[in-house]
Amino acid sequence: MSSPLSSSATHLNSDKRRLRIAVLNRTFSTAGGGAERYSISLVEQLAARHEIHVFAQKIDHQWPGIIYHRVSAPLLKPRWINQLWFATRTWWLTRHGFDIVHSHENTWHGDVQTVHVLPVKYNLFHDRKGGRRALRWVKVVTSPRLLAYLGLEHFRYAIRQGRQVVVTSDYLRAIMESSYPVCTEMISVITPGITMPQLPVTKLRKDAARALLGLPLAGYCILFVANDYRKKGLATLLKALAQFPGEFTLAVVGNQSQLSFFKEQVKTFNLEKRVFFLGSLKNVAPAYEAADCLVHPSLEDTFAMVVLEAMSYGLPVVVSGPKYCGISGLLQHGMNALILDSPTDESQLQHALELVLTQPALRNQLSQGAKDFASSYQWRKLVLKQESLYHSVLASKNAVNAQ
Repeated sequence: MSSPLSSSATHLNSDKRRLRIAVLNRTFSTAGGGAERYSISLVEQLAARHEIHVFAQKIDHQWPGIIYHRVSAPLLKPRWINQLWFATRTWWLTRHGFDIVHSHENTWHGDVQTVHVLPVKYNLFHDRKGGRRALRWVKVVTSPRLLAYLGLEHFRYAIRQGRQVVVTSDYLRAIMESSYPVCTEMISVITPGITMPQLPVTKLRKDAARALLGLPLAGYCILFVANDYRKKGLATLLKALAQFPGEFTLAVVGNQSQLSFFKEQVKTFNLEKRVFFLGSLKNVAPAYEAADCLVHPSLEDTFAMVVLEAMSYGLPVVVSGPKYCGISGLLQHGMNALILDSPTDESQLQHALELVLTQPALRNQLSQGAKDFASSYQWRKLVLKQESLYHSVLASKNAVNAQ
C-alpha cells in the first residue's frame, strides 16, 4: 500500500486541475453490494483524470491509477465499534494532503458525503409521535450502538464550509431533507450509472452464460439479485414462482447469510429443482446474460443499482413502485418496466411475470425501453457531475482559506 504523502498538481485543462482525492469505503469489492459498486465504478472513471486514493478495510479490486490503503480492523464486531474505529482512523489518515475527501460511510469528516441508505434517524423516528417517540428515545439513550450511529450521522450532515451531501435518488433526497433539514442546501442527486455492455446478448451468449452458472438451458429464467433477501422481496417472489409451471426457474445472486431460511421456503413451495442459489458473484454479467427478466420486489431501496444494470443488458424488469424503490420514480410503467403497487402482493407479481414472460410484443417493448433508459445513465456522463461537485467544494474551501 502506498503512503498518501506525495502530491500531484498537473493540469489537464486550463481550468480543471488534477485533484488528489481520498475515497472512504469499509468494503471495496464488487461483491459487496450496490453502494460498493457505485463507489468502484465512480473511481474507475475518475482515475484517468485524478489521483485517487482508496481507504478500505477489505479490498478486492485492482485498477490502473488507483492507490489503495488498507485500514486496520482490530475489532470487526460489534459493528458500531468498528464504524467508530474506521471513522477515526480515516480522519487521521486523510486530515492533510488531499484536495477532496469523499466518504461513502457514516463518518463525521469528508468534504463530500454520498448517502446510500436511509438515515438511522429516519429509521428510528419516522411516523413515531407522542408516547411511541418517547419510548424510542429511551431505547436510544440506553444503547451505545444507537448513540454512536446517531452521533456520527449528526456530525456527518452538519453544515461545514464546502461540504456537499450526495444522494442517489429524489426518493432519498426527500427523506434526507425531512430527517436533516439543516443540510437541505447541501444536497445534490447523482444517481448510479452503468457502462453499457459492448456485445449484444445473443442466444449463443445466453446459452454459454447458463452453462457457466449451472442453469437449465431451456425454459424461462427469472433473475433476483440482492444481498438482503428479506428486504428485497425474495419471499414474495418465491410465492409467485410457485404458481408457474416447471419451465420457469429462478436464479438468486447475492450474499447467502439468509440462505438456510429461504432454502426452507423453497422446500415448502416444492421448488428445489427450480431455484438456483448462485451466491455472490464478482462479475454479475453472466447472470444478466443468462436471464429472461429481472424481478426486484424490494421493500426498501434508495435507488436499486441492480435494476439499472439489468436494463443495460436489455432485460425486462419488474420492480417495486416509487414508494419503495428510488429508480422507479424515473421509470414508465409498460414502456421500460413493469412497476408494482405493492411488493408484498404475490398475485400482482405473478400477473406481471405472466405478462412479461408470455407476451413477446410486451417483452420486446420492455427490452428496448430498458436499453434506451439505461443508455441515459452511463458513468461517463454522470462522472462529470461528480467532478464538477468536487471543483465546487474545492473552490469554496479555498475561498475560506484565502480570507
